[in-house]
Amino acid sequence: MNSGLGILETPVFRRLVAEERIERAPAMEVIKRQPKQIILAALARMGEQAPAYIYLAFVFAYGTQVLHQPRDFLLTALVTAGLISFITIPVSGHLSDRFGRKRIYLIGSVATGVFGFIYFGMLNTMIPGWIFLGIVMYGPQGALIAECFTPRLRYSGASIGYQLASVVAGGPAPLIATALLAATGSGYVIAGYIAFCAVVSIIATAFLPDFTNRDISQEHA
Repeated sequence: MNSGLGILETPVFRRLVAEERIERAPAMEVIKRQPKQIILAALARMGEQAPAYIYLAFVFAYGTQVLHQPRDFLLTALVTAGLISFITIPVSGHLSDRFGRKRIYLIGSVATGVFGFIYFGMLNTMIPGWIFLGIVMYGPQGALIAECFTPRLRYSGASIGYQLASVVAGGPAPLIATALLAATGSGYVIAGYIAFCAVVSIIATAFLPDFTNRDISQEHA
């Protein structure tokens, strides 16, 4: 008997295993059957991935070179933000269960586009308290994206969409932010880039189906 700890499979997936309806090559199958959902999932994450990489990585360069703040101070603010996310992520997930995945995610995307300007405004005050608060201010996404895919391809489809977003949005974001800062010397231009990413997310999310409180065990057409 295996006494190790682990995460239980969902009832939907366990039923697929029992019925022997598991795909041998799910990644290839989901690319062939649901390419639109993969692309939309990646674009929907753009407004989350690009700002996250800027807030988590680029902030060190901006904070030390432009604001002349110590790295330990910036790191403390980021750790505090991470601890707060232990509360905000499940809360946002609960709100998405109650009010709808798409609605909460769209609200979050709009807030992300606006917050970029507030974020750099707080940082540019050069006041440590405001800088700390700006960094710290930094759920429904997982369910929204996963439920777009048919059950037997759900894990592969969501994973490909997630990783594609990291490649096209997350990874290049600190490099783009650095280039924008070098060219303009303004953090608000970077905030404009964040707002652009948020707009892309809003448009992509608008095209994603919303399966909140609906049966997600059935195969999609």
